[in-house]
Amino acid sequence: MKQLGVLDTAFINLEQTNTPQHIGGMGIYDPSTAPGGFVRFKQVIANFEQRLHRLPLFRTRLHQVPGNLDRPYWVVDENFDVEFHLRHIALPHPGDWRQLCIQIARLHSRPLDMSRPLWEAYIIEGLDNISDLPEGSFAVYTKMHHALVDGAGGQSFMAALHDLEPEPEENSDAMLNQAPIVIDHKPNSGELLARALVNQTRNTVSLASGSVSLARDFAKLGYGIFKKTVPLPDINAPKTRFNTPVGKHRAFEAATFALEDFKAIKNAFGVKINDVALAVVSGAMRRYLEQLGELPDVSLAAGIPMNMRTRRGVNEDNNQVGSVFCKLHTDIADPVERLRAIQQSATDAKEFGEKSPLVDAMKLVGVFSPWFAKGGAKLYSSGKISRHMPVNISTVVTNVPGANFDLYCAGARLVRYHGLGVLTPGVGLFHAIFSFGDSVTISILADREQLEDPMQYREHVEASFEELKSLAAKASQPKTKASGKSRKRKASSGQ
Repeated sequence: MKQLGVLDTAFINLEQTNTPQHIGGMGIYDPSTAPGGFVRFKQVIANFEQRLHRLPLFRTRLHQVPGNLDRPYWVVDENFDVEFHLRHIALPHPGDWRQLCIQIARLHSRPLDMSRPLWEAYIIEGLDNISDLPEGSFAVYTKMHHALVDGAGGQSFMAALHDLEPEPEENSDAMLNQAPIVIDHKPNSGELLARALVNQTRNTVSLASGSVSLARDFAKLGYGIFKKTVPLPDINAPKTRFNTPVGKHRAFEAATFALEDFKAIKNAFGVKINDVALAVVSGAMRRYLEQLGELPDVSLAAGIPMNMRTRRGVNEDNNQVGSVFCKLHTDIADPVERLRAIQQSATDAKEFGEKSPLVDAMKLVGVFSPWFAKGGAKLYSSGKISRHMPVNISTVVTNVPGANFDLYCAGARLVRYHGLGVLTPGVGLFHAIFSFGDSVTISILADREQLEDPMQYREHVEASFEELKSLAAKASQPKTKASGKSRKRKASSGQ
């Protein structure tokens, strides 16, 4: 039995019908590399089951404290059945990309069963009419509660379920998975309440000492801003359609690009891959809102998750995620000028985030007793509070670097991967950037009412990228001798 961390508990407290707190991913696989050239459903089940010993929390379920007086616990589920968590479905006709996106959106809309281990996986067949995929490809969509993993934890999940070759040598996974599972002792209400009393005392002391530390950190931050050694990001962004109350339904779309093209843009303008990704998202949002006649005159901003393991000096299962804010400069029409402005804003946001205690603000939702935090979260998610709050972001953009080598699941080669994030009250648009092998995917998750035409939005993402790619190609062209002589003549005539 293990008690949830403070941030893990925050995600449990924020769980609401309209804004379930699970993240997800969809991998698409080519079965031709598997023994015999095909993969059966039972082989995928076996692949999951044999590796669960690497992911012990995936066999546990939530055990709440009476009255929600303390953080809940993970306890081993004595009735765990891997086949409950793995489902096998097929796309309806015609089995094209649009149908796959609709199916993923529906699956991601549904909250997890909070009485079971908090993850599910769906093997999806019938992708035959998606033109750019190998014949016979299938998809595996997984979703897991954010309390269970963060972005880095999701990478560990991927690593645990994949091999580096189609037919790996015999390993100890099967043997270890057959080892007896130790069932946790279930504490009774009296034990849990006694622990809650001790923990609440500790929390009070921790909150008091943390407040002193927080005040000291804010003083340092304020001094740094005053001395201009720490940049102060401008996060006063306007509200858009993506800041209306989030409903129960989702829309999903995605675009795939060559990593080589991303690098060409990066090199042409002397920026980072992440800057290019933010510029593509910025351009897409600008185009979409401009088309609707809803583009604000001032810049929109994005929330950017940060992996806090290094900063906090920890390497454990608990969530270790923070967030910073970055202007997207959607008020700048010129794509290159916008890219350079984003580069500066992203640099400032990262520097501010490394020195600011504000990146840990979400942990406050997990410090307070769940009965208090859940009530506040419910009131906020209903829109009664969130619609009146000053909003400083219109989307979240996360960039997760993947492997640059082949990965295999039950012998099938992973050819593409798409990430899906979490929508929060008042922020109904999420972009997940994932690099794998020689490709980069930009996946879009949104409230269905806020993004009425996801396919059109994807086209704006692609157009935004193509515009930067074209400008990068022009900027990288060597200057001709003729143009050099012309410049010399102009210089001499001007003397």
